[in-house]
Formats: sequence, structure tokens, C-alpha cells
Amino acid sequence: MVEENKQLANEDRLPPGQKLLDKLPVLQYGGIPQGIDLESWRLRIWGCVKAPVSLTWKEFDALPKVERTLDLHCVTRWSNYDTHWSGVTLQSMLEAGVIELLPNANYVVQHAAGYSTSLPLAQMTAENFLLATHYEGERITLEHGWPLRGLTGAMPDQAHHKDVYLWKGAKWLNGLEFTEADKLGFWERSGYHNEADVWKEQRFAENL
Repeated sequence: MVEENKQLANEDRLPPGQKLLDKLPVLQYGGIPQGIDLESWRLRIWGCVKAPVSLTWKEFDALPKVERTLDLHCVTRWSNYDTHWSGVTLQSMLEAGVIELLPNANYVVQHAAGYSTSLPLAQMTAENFLLATHYEGERITLEHGWPLRGLTGAMPDQAHHKDVYLWKGAKWLNGLEFTEADKLGFWERSGYHNEADVWKEQRFAENL
């Protein structure tokens, strides 16, 4: 009954085909990576940039962080309201000169352990995308993408951002490749919709 009341009170926040949950499920393709070593971990940045960048964990973790409250929507049809995260924004890294882009940078491919996904640069620099390090005040756990995950969600009070399904943020993130043209990621090559708009139910490619 509590869940039903919450859903009814916020039905304008629930995209079509979704069911509201009060937990954050653990989903990924394949197993959870083991043996991640923060001493050797690097966030590699390359492609349409003036110079490649390789950040150690200490260097990345020292960057200024922001907090975000996001509604999450998974293509497997669950949603979770008001999740609290903190991390680094790509926009702040650009403004600080940590990353210097070339004029032809239009897209960003997120690379992770055995996985990749891409988004337009404009979506990656929007307020509803985060390079997340913390969930609900604690470091994200390994099962949720420790030490770093790309995270895309919906900001309930700001409808002007494009909201996409959760797979468009990569867990166990370790690379950002800036490209001129779009590159399909793991799930997109497997038949998932490249746009992934939650309000249009763009779950699968139209030719499936």
C-alpha cells in the first residue's frame, strides 16, 4: 500500500512501462569484476582531445564533487525515486581544464570492464549525468560499480534534461573516449535503442 500510494502521488515522474521499487537492484552483464586495485587504477581520457589524460584514483578523487538527487529508470522496467549520489561532473572537468576538447568532439564513449556505452557530449555535460563515487552518503559498493560509475538519471524538478535508461551509464568506469561520430556500445550493438529515451520507451532498436 505504501508503494502504491507513493506511485500514485508521483505518477507524473514514472515513465510508461515502469514499476516503482524502493530498492536499487544489482544488474549487469557477466560477473562483477574482481581485483580492482586503486593504486594501479587509471581513468584514461583520449580521442578528440588536445592531449590524452590519465588520472590516478587520488587525482580523480581529489576533484570537486557535487551532490545529485536522481530518479533512476532501468530498461528492465524498474524505477527508483530520489536516490542520492555524489561525484564529479564532466562539465566541471572541462571548465577546470582537466580535459581540453577539440572542436570536433561530439560524443563520449564510456569504457568499463568488458562494457561500453555512448552518449552525446551535451548529455554527458548535463546536470543529470554524474561520474559517481558515492551512493546514499557512502562509497559505492563493488556491485554498484566501485570505484567509479557513470550515472544518468532524471531530476524530478528539472524536466528540460533528456532522461535515458540506466544502462547509458557504465559501472566500473575506467575510460572516456571523445569522438566525432557516435559509436554504438555493448547493448546498442546487441539491439538496444541508441537514444534510450525513457519517456518514449525507446528500449530496443526499431528493427527488432
